[in-house]
Amino acid sequence: MKKALLRRSNRINRINSPENEAGQLPGYRDYVLSGRQTVLCLVVGGALLLVVGYIFFHSWILSLILACGTVFVPKPWSRYLLRRRREALSLNFKQALYSLSSSLAAGRSVENGFREAIQDLRLLYPDGTNDLIIELGIICTRLEYGEPIEDALQDFSRRAGMEDISNFADVFMTCKRSGGDLVEVVRRTSSIISEKLEISQEISVMIAQKRFEAKAMLVSPVLFLLFMDLTSPEYMQPLHHGAGLVISAVALILFVICSWIMMKIMDIRV
Repeated sequence: MKKALLRRSNRINRINSPENEAGQLPGYRDYVLSGRQTVLCLVVGGALLLVVGYIFFHSWILSLILACGTVFVPKPWSRYLLRRRREALSLNFKQALYSLSSSLAAGRSVENGFREAIQDLRLLYPDGTNDLIIELGIICTRLEYGEPIEDALQDFSRRAGMEDISNFADVFMTCKRSGGDLVEVVRRTSSIISEKLEISQEISVMIAQKRFEAKAMLVSPVLFLLFMDLTSPEYMQPLHHGAGLVISAVALILFVICSWIMMKIMDIRV
């Protein structure tokens, strides 16, 4: 059955996960960059570091040494992509719950409700490049093979590692076994998740301007040095030789430390 699930998920879309190389289902607790993404990340990061190094030192040798720091770029980039992927999964899960709630209220079975949710999500994402569409397809395939829907949801919640999905899977399993009101459970769950996402979006909007200001402050020292190099090269000349290189190196280190602190302050998880 595992091979059939993998064929089904691959037919819907790509699966980007470390477990996939071992022939297992996708996971959402970490993000492994593909070979193309890694190369692109290294090339772009190396080019940016090379430019920054030359602006600070006016030495290709020192710039190339600084560009070697691009080996540390893929890890934070993969964390950023993982964060975006999990946020999108949470939003799409809310949309799927709305669809499931409507289907159950209309008298459809739970199984048909999940199938309808796939169709509704495909209307929102016609290209099918959606993690939740993949997961709903896997759940429906498991149902076709006779696996209980509770087990399929529990497996999804374990791989997702998200509180909302885990809570929904636990409540769904309890209601399914004890005969609870699934329509009301799904409706209330979708309402609670929607409220949480709305609050998160409001917080994101409130701090969006500050994040933009932080990014502008990070770029401004480099642009200022570039401006001085272009307009007054003789004034900047002492910083590119002898003791000036030490001063430039210290300034670059302080700039990196300040940038790291600023990004940590602005990294507000909502």
